[in-house]
Amino acid sequence: MLIAFNKPMNVLSQFTDEGKWPGLKRWIDVPDVYAAGRLDRDSEGLLILTDDGRVQARITDPRKAMPKTYLALVEGEPDVEALDALRGGVTLRDGPTAPARVRAVPAPEWLWPRDPPVRLRKSVPDAWLEITITEGRNRQVRRMCAHVGLPVLRLIRARVGDWGLDGLAPGEWRRL
Repeated sequence: MLIAFNKPMNVLSQFTDEGKWPGLKRWIDVPDVYAAGRLDRDSEGLLILTDDGRVQARITDPRKAMPKTYLALVEGEPDVEALDALRGGVTLRDGPTAPARVRAVPAPEWLWPRDPPVRLRKSVPDAWLEITITEGRNRQVRRMCAHVGLPVLRLIRARVGDWGLDGLAPGEWRRL
């Protein structure tokens, strides 16, 4: 079984609650499925759940290089140097990242408001980036963007491989 879930902000990628943060059980009452990969508590978007260990391994194994596409609202105006650095891979504390596909995009028209809202500064521009990576390191997109001087204000995973959000509202799920 495969499930696509649009994980809201401040929800954990595990079924058990932890402190003040709710887990997945508040939204998904399906036995024996587990998240194939993780999204940080403060990230939103597509989380794939499955009861099939082979599918879970295909999604999470870095050797399989399954692409994961994110929309990142960043603080600052991305210049050619920053985008080229992300495209070529940057060196983080835990080593170099694989090259990423990166492009500046307009704000998505289909995007839901975030709760709580993003705190934007009037004097600092912001921009949206579409970033596709094939690794899954801890907070990788956030760290990559910060490395090139573009701190992430909001991060939404839009796709995992061929699966996408495709109209799922935050907190909604469907079988794939």
